[in-house]
Amino acid sequence: MKMNSTMNMTEGSPLKLLSVFALPLLIGNLFQQAYNLADSMIVGRLLGANALAAVGATGSISFLFFSFFSGISGGCGIVTAQYFGAKKHDMVCRAIANSAYIMLAASLVTGLTAFLMVPTVLSWMGTPQEILPDAIVYMRMTSASVPLVAVYNYAASMQRALGDSRTPLCFLVVSCVTNVALDLTFVGVFGMGVFGAALATMLSQLLSGMGSLVYAYRHNAYFRVNRECRAFDREISKSAVRLGLPLALQWSLIAISTTALQSVVNSFGPTAMASYTATNRLEQLVQQPFGSMSMALSTYAGQNMGAGKGDRIRAGFRDSLLAMMALACGMTLMMQTCGESLVGLFVHEPEVVAMGSRALRITSLFYVFLGVIYVTRGVLNGVGDAFFSFINGIVEIAGRVGLPLLLLHFTTAGVWSIWITAGVTWLLAGSSCVLRYISWRKKREGVRGAGRLSAVKRFS
Repeated sequence: MKMNSTMNMTEGSPLKLLSVFALPLLIGNLFQQAYNLADSMIVGRLLGANALAAVGATGSISFLFFSFFSGISGGCGIVTAQYFGAKKHDMVCRAIANSAYIMLAASLVTGLTAFLMVPTVLSWMGTPQEILPDAIVYMRMTSASVPLVAVYNYAASMQRALGDSRTPLCFLVVSCVTNVALDLTFVGVFGMGVFGAALATMLSQLLSGMGSLVYAYRHNAYFRVNRECRAFDREISKSAVRLGLPLALQWSLIAISTTALQSVVNSFGPTAMASYTATNRLEQLVQQPFGSMSMALSTYAGQNMGAGKGDRIRAGFRDSLLAMMALACGMTLMMQTCGESLVGLFVHEPEVVAMGSRALRITSLFYVFLGVIYVTRGVLNGVGDAFFSFINGIVEIAGRVGLPLLLLHFTTAGVWSIWITAGVTWLLAGSSCVLRYISWRKKREGVRGAGRLSAVKRFS
């Protein structure tokens, strides 16, 4: 079966393939982060620090609810990539159809749950009363957009599983431009406040989701599934959920940990909240190259796992790890020298800029561990190591929940414990990732050794 817009990653130079595949992902992720940057810059500069704090207070909650169906999406993509690598074309079509059912159900449940729980969760987090109304409005609009985001994530994850990382990029570019234009119109011209910023993002997500799905159906034959492939497949769905649920649990645990840390941030008042929001937005950009390589590695490892090429998986891990560690060092240098100017892009208040720039000098010392986390996570997710996802989530929640308590009660770190916690958590999570990868390699080499021994016995 000949297909357009696919990439076979089981042959050729690992680093070259990963770089070619990851570049559109990086550009796309940067444009997606521009959604958040546009909201933050426009809200912060036009509406002030309190409005920026209101938007920032919802970030960890949004991550919590979005993480569930994002994990399910990852599981569906891994299954599809493994079938594609094994050249089981009929099963690829079945996987694409069944993934749609799974993601639709997951997004509806997640979006409705988030919408209903918004006021309660924000109150639990100790969100200051002066920003609570705006935070509720922004978060409820975000919750309503979950199914729209799911449409794009579904189409994009299936296309990436088949080696196509360029098509999703095109729709994100258009969507981002639309988002910025609507932000300026709704907030700057019509004075719609944070509701206008959320509505702009929601409409932009609708555009990218529907556009990417229609394009995939018209230009990739795998998406034009026949009646037989549209039937519910218990085994495929079971495999997707088996891989997706641990990923969802991992991201949910990470989201819970960031929500807990946000509660600590809230206790220090609006200045700390605005500083934390600004540094978070900047570090989301820092993480995009790492995240793009991680997504590329998941597809790469999934396809090569399906093809039975373990040596290529190890080579891809080695090459990408060295590249990401070098990039982390460059990012650290930039934050150490330009932090004040970067935070100043979001707010005018001098106290917020001063706190945010010092915070960046703390967390940037740990960027190399971010590179380790993303590279290792991408490989292990791609090979279907579901238990690793659970381990990694536990480590992150232990770091973000436990470390602030220790720092606040036994040191004089004060507000800086927020950013020290983030950095040390990356260190702990990165170390656990490396240990798990070593364990996976030893286990796989043991299986290969046992296979060779059996062959010797059979033919001696």
